[in-house]
Amino acid sequence: MVVRVVLLGTAAGGGFPQWNCACSLCTAARDGKLPSRTQECAAVTGNGRDWWLLNASPDLRTQLTATPALRPGPGPRDTPLRGVLLTDAEADHVAGLAELRGAAGLKVYATSPVRAALAPARAALDRYAAWEWADSHADGGFVLAGGLVVTAHPVGTKIPMYVPAQAPEPAGPWVTAYRVEDLASGGVLVYAPCVGSWSPELDELCAEADCVLLDGTFFAADEMGTTVRSGARQAAMGHLPVTGPDGTLAALARHPGARRIYTHLNNTNPLLDPASPARAHVAATGVEVPSDGTELVL
Repeated sequence: MVVRVVLLGTAAGGGFPQWNCACSLCTAARDGKLPSRTQECAAVTGNGRDWWLLNASPDLRTQLTATPALRPGPGPRDTPLRGVLLTDAEADHVAGLAELRGAAGLKVYATSPVRAALAPARAALDRYAAWEWADSHADGGFVLAGGLVVTAHPVGTKIPMYVPAQAPEPAGPWVTAYRVEDLASGGVLVYAPCVGSWSPELDELCAEADCVLLDGTFFAADEMGTTVRSGARQAAMGHLPVTGPDGTLAALARHPGARRIYTHLNNTNPLLDPASPARAHVAATGVEVPSDGTELVL
């Protein structure tokens, strides 16, 4: 077997178009001139039968029903979903857990701070069906049903805004990237939709990957200040921009052997327009910006 990945959603929080935004890109999407996108989430399998979600977006129900491989059956309540790997505790990556309530036997991997932040939600979800909550940063990584071996790697320190400032902070990273390897084929996926800083460790992960799904939230460091006058907020959101000397595009240029893909695109990002100079610039370097529903085979 091989690693199969379905990009269930590729937009940042709020989706595209964002419900409360009238920027030029969102307006074009509402007018049908640009394709809409749901909030970032992916699904991965090593055998085509056991599927694992990478994050759980608020749009999860729509994403699951649009994906034939994730349909329920053969029994009335059977599902190919085995669990979820959370990269962080941001609302746009965890709100979809509520859509999975009542599905018995799911396993959710997350860091200690993320599990602590989700304690009230965990208690509520467990009233519907008992889930297993596991440490994604356990020594040596972990093995998923379907023949996938996963290791988790810290890539950011962003704490969600809903976490009280006075709350005690458990030890461990808030934002994670995952390295997913198929034992049978040797295919390696690196999944990092939120990257606050580029490290030598992330370079090493990309160097050995067949495919890198990377944070493409903002094209430029001043993007929100230019388009919606929220530049100060962008700086605090914990995402490296695509462009600039320290941007992710320059880092990805060091890894031409991997298939390189941007996901988690903010509604202000010009990469959302296939005809934009920004998209042409990125495409010229060999980096892709695929749409929702795209399937990758490693």
